[in-house]
Amino acid sequence: MTEQRGEARDAAPEGVDEFAAGVVSDGSARFGGIPDAFQRLWTPHRLVYLQDGQDPDDCPFCGAPDMTDEQALIVHRGVHAYVLLNLYPYNSGHILVCPYRHISLYSDAHMTEVAEIGELTQTAMRVIQQVSHCDGFNIGMNQGKIAGAGIAEHLHQHIVPRWAQDANFFPIIARTKAIPRLLGDVRAAFAAAWPM
Repeated sequence: MTEQRGEARDAAPEGVDEFAAGVVSDGSARFGGIPDAFQRLWTPHRLVYLQDGQDPDDCPFCGAPDMTDEQALIVHRGVHAYVLLNLYPYNSGHILVCPYRHISLYSDAHMTEVAEIGELTQTAMRVIQQVSHCDGFNIGMNQGKIAGAGIAEHLHQHIVPRWAQDANFFPIIARTKAIPRLLGDVRAAFAAAWPM
């Protein structure tokens, strides 16, 4: 079946449930737009980042150290950097390593910050592996809005644990990630396992 740009399909794409694709019996899209294989997870709470950007005076990574570890989901506090859970995790146990100093680029970090971010990253990997028995990691920093940084004004490194069993039907069919543990429980387990 072919379609013209902007016209609704008469049926869902092959192999996609018509309800999931947003197609109703008359062939129109229930929610607008051209139906495709992706469900939409609406996140209006993140609209503030899209409309206004991040207010440098209200940076969550600058504010987190002033809260309790439980409130801010902080796993460990170092001298130049600290470790906390991502509030919007890509996977269970998704950790961030942030310098205390409000800088946006890795090239702006002092060598003491670079060294501690690296050390905390290695320790976080060991702790995650010990607690969660993961099979691998995705590690990286998105530098700037254009590179996908959600909070581009404050440098942070992502450490995302991965498991061989990650690929279940949810991401493949429903385009949805299941996060099996609550953030507070993950934070407590990682903090307890963090070496002194």
